[in-house]
Amino acid sequence: QEKKIFTVLGPYPVIRSQLRARGWVERKPPSAGSRPEQQQPLRSPWPPEEEEEEEEEQRDEDPDDIHKLMSCLLRDQTPYFIWTTRCSAVNRRLLRHDQVVNHYSGVASFTTKEGLCVNLRNLPWFYEADPDTFFPRCYRLGAMDEREAFIEDFRLTAARSLLKVALERAGDMPVGTEQPPKSGEGPGEHRVPRSHNSHHMPSTAGSPLPSQLVEEALQVCRQHLDSVGHQDIDRDAPSPCMTAIDWDRFLQDYYRVVHEGDGLVLSASQQDQCQALLQLLAEHLPQLTMEGNRNVWILKPGAKSRGRGKAGGSRGRGLPTKEGVPVSPCPPGIVCVVRLEQVLQLAGGCTSFSAREGEWVVQKYVERLLLIFSTKFDIRQWFLVTDWNPLTVWFYRESYVRFCSQPFCLSRLDPARHLCNVSIQKRCRPARGRHPRLPPDQIWSCRQLQAYLAQAGRAGAWQQVMVPGMKAAVVAALRSAQDLVGSRKGSFELFGADFVFGEDCQPWLLEINTSPTMAPSSAVTSRLCARVQQDTLRVVIDHRDNPACPTGAFELIYKE
Repeated sequence: QEKKIFTVLGPYPVIRSQLRARGWVERKPPSAGSRPEQQQPLRSPWPPEEEEEEEEEQRDEDPDDIHKLMSCLLRDQTPYFIWTTRCSAVNRRLLRHDQVVNHYSGVASFTTKEGLCVNLRNLPWFYEADPDTFFPRCYRLGAMDEREAFIEDFRLTAARSLLKVALERAGDMPVGTEQPPKSGEGPGEHRVPRSHNSHHMPSTAGSPLPSQLVEEALQVCRQHLDSVGHQDIDRDAPSPCMTAIDWDRFLQDYYRVVHEGDGLVLSASQQDQCQALLQLLAEHLPQLTMEGNRNVWILKPGAKSRGRGKAGGSRGRGLPTKEGVPVSPCPPGIVCVVRLEQVLQLAGGCTSFSAREGEWVVQKYVERLLLIFSTKFDIRQWFLVTDWNPLTVWFYRESYVRFCSQPFCLSRLDPARHLCNVSIQKRCRPARGRHPRLPPDQIWSCRQLQAYLAQAGRAGAWQQVMVPGMKAAVVAALRSAQDLVGSRKGSFELFGADFVFGEDCQPWLLEINTSPTMAPSSAVTSRLCARVQQDTLRVVIDHRDNPACPTGAFELIYKE
């Protein structure tokens, strides 16, 4: 009569125990513990074997026979609360209005890399936010127009990178694009005064390339500035990449300078022009600083999670290689590349049903990262949606930090240095001489991050920059897909967003995961994952029935 019957599909002992503590009784599914083998339209949050592992590690304390008996008595009853790992596990057409389910339909529009890529691009049409300020630019290689746009972007980025490298080697970087100061240096104190003579850039691999290469890069960047500055509205200006430049030759020379160490001749006049042009571009390109100067991109499976999928063959076998240029065979499915032909060859060479070219996205890598003890990290940030009309979003005040196991290095693009996923890092060996304050299990809480920032002299960064930026990015991503998600009043959903941070502490959204893992991979995640599940039930059950009930660490950040 009280409708306190629930069903849980998957290894969620915390959800089970919390519901039982509220007086709910479980009606177990007929094939409890088994998993259907059919392919699901949404990304799986983890492989079945990991679910079984988690279930094994967190068995219910109550005698299982009692719950089995009670479940048998309820086998003909309707469950009024359903928690499952997959939206497709529930036939939504048969749901009653008073049944509560932990998924919405249509969330692939922002929980797949392809969906996020497409919908954030349309965001400025109906919401006052610029995705270029929080989401690294991204392209679907299977869409011909986006493939061409990526090729143009790669070339433009190469031209800008060449100017940055030329200035960097001359000891003169424009304001806003300097490399971060070393320990003990303040902003601006590490710049090297330049002379007014021609500079021969240091060479380690061959004769210095002529200044004509810089002149070509300047020409491309000038035309790009005209384009982004809307100076070509009244004339049919060609694309910046449609100039008379031989792009194949330009890129090969660019690779030699940036990745292979060849020298470069830079005149004093060109040095001044590089400075001025990059400063002007910085006013129009929000990603100019974070993109760095090595033109690193990431090829990702567009509809997978946690690095799944294969690119260029199993564990990177068959990847194109070239002496002096790093190639990243990231084991399962994400490939870091620095050459245009690598991206096109890898995407075009994926012929399996799960890796067709149309399912791959390529995204600009954030090269200018906030590091901790010279190590890359990202943050898993939870948020909860309890309604789509009006859109209602709850942001969790706790999160956790995931570290790479090797020091960050842009000349070595292996996954141990660049992919923070727990499922990837658990296969990697920690570096020798690793900083003693880095956690052996690669996980910190956000409170430990805040303590580190305070010690580094950036005590206000978390509350003033990082958290507000993450909240804004989450809301913008949801707004971009709002019309594509099935709005059902009896549903809710918990998501996990992954962020990295630039040197200025601004967050960059990488992806949003449905059914974020609750596996206790560390002491921190064991505590926080249990807590976020408890607080989710506080919001969707306790607070729904009594608005005066506390919502734990969830904070309501948006309601239309």
